[in-house]
Amino acid sequence: MELNFSLVIPVYNRPDEIDELLESLTSQTYHQNYEIVIIEDGSDINAKEVIENYSDRLHISYYYKSNSGPGDSRNYGMQKAKGNYFIILDSDCIIPPDYLTNVSTYLKKNYVECFGGRDAEHKSFSALQKAISYSMTSFFTTGGIRGSKKAINKFQPRSFNMGISKKAFETTQGFGKIHPGEDPDLTLRIWKAGFETAYIDSAFVYHKRRISWKSFYKQVYKFGLTRPILNTWHPESKKITYWFPSVFITGLLFSLFMLLFNMHYFIYGYILYFLLIFSESMLKNKSFKIAVLSLVAVVIQFSGYGYAFLKATIKLNTSEKKPEDLFPQVFFK
Repeated sequence: MELNFSLVIPVYNRPDEIDELLESLTSQTYHQNYEIVIIEDGSDINAKEVIENYSDRLHISYYYKSNSGPGDSRNYGMQKAKGNYFIILDSDCIIPPDYLTNVSTYLKKNYVECFGGRDAEHKSFSALQKAISYSMTSFFTTGGIRGSKKAINKFQPRSFNMGISKKAFETTQGFGKIHPGEDPDLTLRIWKAGFETAYIDSAFVYHKRRISWKSFYKQVYKFGLTRPILNTWHPESKKITYWFPSVFITGLLFSLFMLLFNMHYFIYGYILYFLLIFSESMLKNKSFKIAVLSLVAVVIQFSGYGYAFLKATIKLNTSEKKPEDLFPQVFFK
């Protein structure tokens, strides 16, 4: 099958990000025709002027619609797209020059209806962005990148870097109204429809993660809220590892409390763990500052996710209300 790519990118009040993303796409080594579909999701600060600056270098279609969330905007873009294979990207990504070449090469040899790739750090990232990127991708915090040649059909792509065929989109009807959590929900429905997913290691992007500590906490808090909802919708996806942040942060608080009674041995395991985090981040980033910030990022990540996960699990199991009524902040109407 001849591949015709459509890059689908929702944007909300982020013209500067779109500028960086489009600039990176002008350097692609992939020389076959592909289109870029940008969906302005009800932005107050639109990116139209920025996009027009690239009209002579890139094949771009631009659509403005009322705000309905990133999932619905991606669906809107895929409905408008002319290609037969859609690549979903977030507006805060920078795309390496050989990205599309690597995707095309892989799919021609090992075609799948859906793929995903990892995110990497760019040299332009701030110390805070690098620390948060470490916390979100390290093996010692999230298990690292899931997927391997032995389990290639069980990789769960994330919507900042995800490919899906037109056939799989039409079969599943795309993303749901939940956010975050719309990407694992779609992946699970893709599997139920009989399609496979793959992890393409060479198809990575630089994901900037536009965040402060406050917005990072808010982000991981919402991740924690949505996971129990997904477990309710897709019971087969439940994993004991999803409880790790809740257990970790509860144990940390207990260990700190026990220090009041001069009982130190509970805290020793946490000290060793934080030394491991510090050492790995230091080795990877070669920066004392980033290593220290990585410790802060890990605590915030586990606190936000762990608390929200526990809260959502209790509410879902003790209330007769629907998830949409219990947690309206993670659903778009």
